[in-house]
Amino acid sequence: MPVPGPGYTITARVSAPPSASAAGDLAAAVGRVGGVVTAFDVVDAGVDHIVIDISCNALNEEHAEEITAALAALPGVSVRKVSDRTFLVHLGGKIEVTPKVSLRTRDDLSRAYTPGVARICLAIAANPEDVRRLTIKRNTVAVVTDGSAVLGLGNIGAAAALPVMEGKAALFKRFAGVDAWPVCLDTQDTEQIIETVRVLAPVYGGINLEDIAAPRCFEIEARLREMLDIPVFHDDQHGTAIVVLGALRNALRVVGKSLSNCRVVVCGVGAAGSAIIRLMQPERPGDVLAVDLDGIVHPGRAGLESDPNLTWVAENTNAEGQSGSLADAMVGADVFIGVSAPNLFGEAELKTMNSNAVVFALANPDPEVDPVLAGRHAAVVATGRSDYPNQINNVLAFPGVFRGLLDAQAHTITDDMLRAAAAAIASVVAEPNPSFIVPSVFDLTVATEVARAVREAA
Repeated sequence: MPVPGPGYTITARVSAPPSASAAGDLAAAVGRVGGVVTAFDVVDAGVDHIVIDISCNALNEEHAEEITAALAALPGVSVRKVSDRTFLVHLGGKIEVTPKVSLRTRDDLSRAYTPGVARICLAIAANPEDVRRLTIKRNTVAVVTDGSAVLGLGNIGAAAALPVMEGKAALFKRFAGVDAWPVCLDTQDTEQIIETVRVLAPVYGGINLEDIAAPRCFEIEARLREMLDIPVFHDDQHGTAIVVLGALRNALRVVGKSLSNCRVVVCGVGAAGSAIIRLMQPERPGDVLAVDLDGIVHPGRAGLESDPNLTWVAENTNAEGQSGSLADAMVGADVFIGVSAPNLFGEAELKTMNSNAVVFALANPDPEVDPVLAGRHAAVVATGRSDYPNQINNVLAFPGVFRGLLDAQAHTITDDMLRAAAAAIASVVAEPNPSFIVPSVFDLTVATEVARAVREAA
């Protein structure tokens, strides 16, 4: 199912005989081991050799090594150097701080720094609200993590999480002009995280919590929302929920169904799954069955009392009190939303869903079900991957959400704002079809429309 993609791209500099077939031989060698050639550049040539940079997409590091070996095995070919282009992108980090004002003369320094800056400090001391007008706070977000639940990598720690948070900050700037900064905390203690964010908050106009494991993430977000006067947004929960709800609106338009008449299965009841359920509630779905490792969540299940999140889910889903496995939940379902683990079901379960079913298999990098297989039975299929149609990607939500919150100088964030953002994402796709239910992440109107909707809701 996986195909070579840009996440594993190598550039191999090879020396080959100067024959007419050199280029074809190199490309064929890559193809024989399943690589995809993306660029081919001649960098040097001589009487007895030609030097070529050949760039290839691979499946993983082992596949990249296999491609390199295939090139080296050709007669007369030597591989001089292999560069991992993803690592090259990250050398020295992906973001920087750039001054917005000129600092070329003594007068410039006198105004931007001492002595002139003292007047600005005193103005803020006299009127604390001026901090939003006179500092970076008006446009700055902290991307906070403890490294405990990073992408599909798990608990890898604060330092290893930094490349992801840098990337997040770059996306904030690229898509919404928001100045975001990674704040990777070397602690996984709930109280320490809360206190650290609290004392850092004066610098920022918003807090984006990222890749913090459940169930601690729920308490951290809830308590920070209570104590801070700026919006606190957990992207793994609410960013995912916004995009899922927006995509679901359009998917149901394609199949001609109303959510109020649909039976929805949500597989995975951690941060993302529970947030999706909460955001759907005011839309009054016909019924929602939540499923986790222990099967369908229902009020009579043992151990609920120790998990407030699961208790809430049990009380607000599964109207008939059904128990059983994921396969049992799938029978008669109109919508499947997976935010869980790879390869959980197959054709047998797909066949038990209602006609014109919608399948969102969002586990990354490997979905809950093969998307190609799902497409044979469901009318609309979405994944979290960029190499299939209908990618459910949080970048459709969080830049515009924070752009709207910062522009409104909002002090909090509400579910009404989140639902407004979902509706805005859906509205960008004027005529959805089975392969186009969400806009491209590079559609610049998305962040603008989401920001407008959040601003109005705020």
